[in-house]
Amino acid sequence: MQPELIQIALTGLALLGSIGLFFGIGLALAAHKFAVERNPKVEEVMEALPQAQCGGCGYAGCEGYARAVVENPDVPPNLCFPGKEAVGAKVAQITGKEMAVVENAIARLRCDRQDGHVSHKHYYIGFDSCAAANIAYGGPSKCQYACIGMGDCMRACPFKAIEMRDGMPFIHADRCVGCGKCAKACPKQVIEVMPANAKVYVPCSSKGFGKEVKDVCEVGCIGCKMCVKACPAGAISVADNVVHIDTHKCLNYEGDCGMSCVAKCPRKILRPIKSEKTFDIFAEVKKKAAEEKADSAA
Repeated sequence: MQPELIQIALTGLALLGSIGLFFGIGLALAAHKFAVERNPKVEEVMEALPQAQCGGCGYAGCEGYARAVVENPDVPPNLCFPGKEAVGAKVAQITGKEMAVVENAIARLRCDRQDGHVSHKHYYIGFDSCAAANIAYGGPSKCQYACIGMGDCMRACPFKAIEMRDGMPFIHADRCVGCGKCAKACPKQVIEVMPANAKVYVPCSSKGFGKEVKDVCEVGCIGCKMCVKACPAGAISVADNVVHIDTHKCLNYEGDCGMSCVAKCPRKILRPIKSEKTFDIFAEVKKKAAEEKADSAA
């Protein structure tokens, strides 16, 4: 190679090196100048959280909640659904906030199109998604309020608490933490998060009346309001022709209602809830997060 070419090549390399060094120093100075000081309490809260990243607290992952609960005095310490009371107490201690009562919650399906023998008005062919099927004339069921059954709720659940059985979601009470991700994913809004100790629920979300409901479902609520009249606790109300139960009024009623609302319902759509044992899955979620962190570091 001619000496002139070698000189040009060396000059070019030196120039590129100088440019790289200049930008490297600039980036280092910018990183130092604009570095965000990390609050040690945020780290403590992060360590206490299960790292489920479920979003049930209403924030973007565990770090989002950790920052909010430390920096915002209005954010309560008991919003971690997987951690429940144990984690809430730790977060309260770290942040110096008052610990409120943590009420266990469970998601329940407000649709029973299987017992109702709800038929199809058409057969949907397309993306295997409730949201997609809902765009096509409100889904395939004759009941426009019925569960579509393609598993959007199951895929949204970060705790694998939902499985599909015969085209309907089955919610495992022992794994559900009541984060509400499934309810948000459902285009028909037929999943409701309610207190785990509730006595009664209504597996129907139809807003139809009498004959309209009877024509498509054998058990759907017809809006007769007999349950409202029968409830001595005044815990049942109807809005948009959908029955709602105030669980706290029901549980705090001192007399013996004898499940009068269940007995009075002519469609037998008010269902008593059997006693269900729920488990704290905090340890399992925490273990999984630690394993994923170790795998990513390897």
